[in-house]
Amino acid sequence: MKTQQATVPLRAALLGIGTVGSGTFEVLRRNQEEIKSRAGRGITITHVADLDETRARRIAGASVHVTTDARQLIGNKDIDVVIELIGGCGIARELVLAAIDAGKHVVTANKALLAVHGPEIFEAAQRKGVIVAFEAAVAGGIPIIKALREGLTANRIQWLAGIINGTTNFILSEMRERGQSFDEVLKEAQRLGYAEADPTFDIEGVDAAHKATLMSAIAFGIPVQFERAYVEGITRLVAADIRYAEQLGYRIKLLGIAKRREEGVELRVHPTLVPARRLIANVEGAMNAVMVHGDAVGTTLYYGKGAGSEPTASAVVADLVDVARLASSDARHRVPHLAFQPGALRNVQVLPMEQTLTSYYLRLRVKDEAGVLAQVTRILADAAISINAVLQREAGDVGGAGSQHTDLIILTHEAQEGAMNSATQRLQGLPAVLAPIVRLRKEELA
Repeated sequence: MKTQQATVPLRAALLGIGTVGSGTFEVLRRNQEEIKSRAGRGITITHVADLDETRARRIAGASVHVTTDARQLIGNKDIDVVIELIGGCGIARELVLAAIDAGKHVVTANKALLAVHGPEIFEAAQRKGVIVAFEAAVAGGIPIIKALREGLTANRIQWLAGIINGTTNFILSEMRERGQSFDEVLKEAQRLGYAEADPTFDIEGVDAAHKATLMSAIAFGIPVQFERAYVEGITRLVAADIRYAEQLGYRIKLLGIAKRREEGVELRVHPTLVPARRLIANVEGAMNAVMVHGDAVGTTLYYGKGAGSEPTASAVVADLVDVARLASSDARHRVPHLAFQPGALRNVQVLPMEQTLTSYYLRLRVKDEAGVLAQVTRILADAAISINAVLQREAGDVGGAGSQHTDLIILTHEAQEGAMNSATQRLQGLPAVLAPIVRLRKEELA
């Protein structure tokens, strides 16, 4: 029986043949012999569903059955695995659950679907004994899911931090290099195809939060809890803060961060100052990188293309190879979807943002007069927040000749977010503070 199955190709139905779907076809076509040698059997896409039937037929070729109705493929007994590349949480959720109910394995690149509906989907897959593989959902071609689920399984993972959205990293890299405003660079990113016409999910941090949520569940053995993640994007960043950070030895990156603490787990996405000497601080353009710190291995770094046709297709095909290898195995002996056995997932609290511990960058636009720094340091001291470094610009550098105001930049040591909230409110009330205070978080990642 096993010998017979090894000679039968794994038959896949592809739902959605856009950028990643067409890349998946190309990678399978180009590397079919090597993939077959690794998987132990061939892998072929026999059916495609896409609303653009003409394009689908052009890409898939005459030998592939093409339809505009994805639902009709789900129950087809000649299909072993469904590849979901539609995206979103609407029809994609319906189709994935239907495929699982029909006993089909599922490969998906849909981070939003799994971050929001993961518990429901993984529970359904567990009941039916099928695989839900999602390497392509996080960081494109970087095999970070496999690293967390398998490669680092001996470790008690302490924290992870990642640049996991290429659009925002491109924008921040260009703002630093060119000194341009966020709006200017966003338009350029859209022109070059790095940003969507509606870039909200990227620039507001939602896409990165979806990915960080999935990684945190695998790293710490907790349920997927996207609704508890803290999410802050890059839309309020200005070139001045990127420049000041550089002068202080830091670069600003949008990071997805998950940390294990005794009280619970931190799960947050926000612009972050990172020491320029860290490798991750030097990840530029649309590239992605993830740092993971385990108690046995120390800190590891995973770097590569986080999006694009073939990089993401690489992850899709890797998942198909896993399904080809494991489809006939006892479901109880497969690697669990979230690395930990379902009954061993811990109902650990994702901490409210007010309980987060991190360091801070503060920029205060203040009157250029004596005693201002003393007032500021007193308020921070009252909140038990200690200062790491201070940078005060000459008034003429900020407002031009004859200016009566200046920028005061402060780096703090680690403090609780709640304490910093209170201190910032008090600082904002000082008569000498002339504009809304800019506050960014800082991580040493040591």
